[in-house]
Amino acid sequence: MSILDPATDSPRQVKERLVETWSDDPGTPGFFSTVDHKRVGHRYLVTSFVFFLIGGVEALIMRAQLTGPDANLVSPELYNRMLTMHGTTMFFLFLGTIIAAWGNYIIPLAIGARDMAYPRMNALSYWVFLFAGIFLYLSFFVGAIPDGGWFAYVPLTTEYSEGLAMDFWALGVVFVGISSTVGAINFIVTTFKMRAPGMTMSRLPLVVWSTLTTSFMILLSFPAITLAPLLMAFDRIIDTHFFDAALGGDPLLWQHLFWFWGHPIVYIVFLPPIGWLYMIIPTFTGRPIAGYTWAVAATVATGFISFGVWVHHMFATGLPDVTASFFSVASLGVSFPTAVAFFVFTATLWTARRIRWTAAMLWAVGALVSFVIGGISGVMVAVMPFDWQAHDTYFIVAHLHYVLVAGNVLPMFAAFYYWLPKVTGWMLDERLGKYSFWVTVVGLHLLFFPQHWLGLVGMPRRVYTYPEGLGWETANLVSTVGAALFALGVLISIVNFFWSRRRHVAAGSNPWGAGTLEWATTSPVATYNFAQIPTVRDRYPLWADDGEVVADPVGIDPQPGGVVLAPEEEHHETLETVGLDARYGGVLEMPGPSYWPLWTAASTFLAFFGFLIHNAATLGIGIAAVIVSLLRWHAGHITGEDH
Repeated sequence: MSILDPATDSPRQVKERLVETWSDDPGTPGFFSTVDHKRVGHRYLVTSFVFFLIGGVEALIMRAQLTGPDANLVSPELYNRMLTMHGTTMFFLFLGTIIAAWGNYIIPLAIGARDMAYPRMNALSYWVFLFAGIFLYLSFFVGAIPDGGWFAYVPLTTEYSEGLAMDFWALGVVFVGISSTVGAINFIVTTFKMRAPGMTMSRLPLVVWSTLTTSFMILLSFPAITLAPLLMAFDRIIDTHFFDAALGGDPLLWQHLFWFWGHPIVYIVFLPPIGWLYMIIPTFTGRPIAGYTWAVAATVATGFISFGVWVHHMFATGLPDVTASFFSVASLGVSFPTAVAFFVFTATLWTARRIRWTAAMLWAVGALVSFVIGGISGVMVAVMPFDWQAHDTYFIVAHLHYVLVAGNVLPMFAAFYYWLPKVTGWMLDERLGKYSFWVTVVGLHLLFFPQHWLGLVGMPRRVYTYPEGLGWETANLVSTVGAALFALGVLISIVNFFWSRRRHVAAGSNPWGAGTLEWATTSPVATYNFAQIPTVRDRYPLWADDGEVVADPVGIDPQPGGVVLAPEEEHHETLETVGLDARYGGVLEMPGPSYWPLWTAASTFLAFFGFLIHNAATLGIGIAAVIVSLLRWHAGHITGEDH
């Protein structure tokens, strides 16, 4: 273990060695070979946000079409395509990946590590995500845009769908699932093996607890959404009959597999954002989170219970009443741990030393208040008689979007305004951030709240248009105005980013006076994260007992006698800790930069493309390339000297 000896090593010399060891190659080689969790997280952020904007444009097209009765702004065929790709983009390419974005960037910093446990696997997860997104949107360029709905119910998408459109969807969903699964494994191992000494499980930041729970949920639920589209692709491409009732298949099998993933995914995309709020709200209230143990219990309980509620999406399919009743009770029960989490937030705000209403704090509290509406309507549809009435109406559209937008998108902006100074080194403009918040939140409620009423008076979901005289015109007009305001609010934040980047007001290492470890580093974070591996003795190691920031946080500058892990030879070293109490376990040499994650993802793309176009040669070349890439990857030197 490397110990800083002030007689032979100055802090400056140590930091220079760390920079030399942990930096990527300059220019293009470094761009494609990096495995740095910060650069991977940054790429996830940018790519996920681009897909968010694309999905938003698709939603605006649909909303514009429904502004008034008998509209013909777009054709029915284009509307179905926008509907399918909007849902697919948001679920698979944004909601599930923005959590990986902040997770990649923040988790190693929050636990005092220098990188993720498997850096090359981490890079692979991003490249697979990127290629999967390209694969799905390649459909636009060949005129085969998926049009069977983001839920892709059979037999509509098997027996009654020709061409490559739904083949793109099925294989694209399988492809992106690889990224999520690889990432989940990495988060789990990182959390258990890479924590700073002294960071016991009872001192773990709540954002880590939420990400850890979510990672286990991904490992349990994503096999279903991998298997179901794969079986659909087999039915479509090689003429199997898994979902063909006439030949012994079962269309309801699709719904069971899809919703076994489709309801846990709501909590998968909601729990990490709740973790972000667990980090943000204590900072701006000047006190530790109230009820830490209750918050952890609520997070884990939500993960468990979420796997017992998928059938509430299927109450209208004719399942036995006893079976449906069990899932109705579970669907009601999942609201209890969520309520506990909201009591924790309320208690924290109620007992605050002071509340600083920064832009990040406004986004955080606005997300909590808005989510309550989606949560209440969720309890309503857990009751079978009500669900039978509301099923496939705009009430469900309103509920779903309140949960997802308030539970993921608004916290995403809270995280942007909170952590972006750490990522970039400069502050976002607070005034523009607050303008963006108010415009976005007003737009959110104008957009989705009237849709509850539309559903209750009978407007079905997934309709291209509607006739005049049904009384739906005003609510749809208000909803479209809300969509425009929501888009304007997002645009203000985008303008804020570029305006603030130009002004470049330096952030400093801890501009908010936060208490968690990610703020014990420079802004932007140095390539090696921590000059000295921190030792943790409290849940908020940067705070003194009175909630004020300690004068000399460990991490930015190495101290005599501290663990710095800066050998003169070029080894990426970090600590391994063991047990629930994070005892010292040894020094790990981490793999360095490599091109093989990129080549593996590109080879996988080729294999999927060969399957898509029914070309055995392309498929075979792709599979062979994947095998060669993996063999070459794992045959390389552990220090990453070979790329």
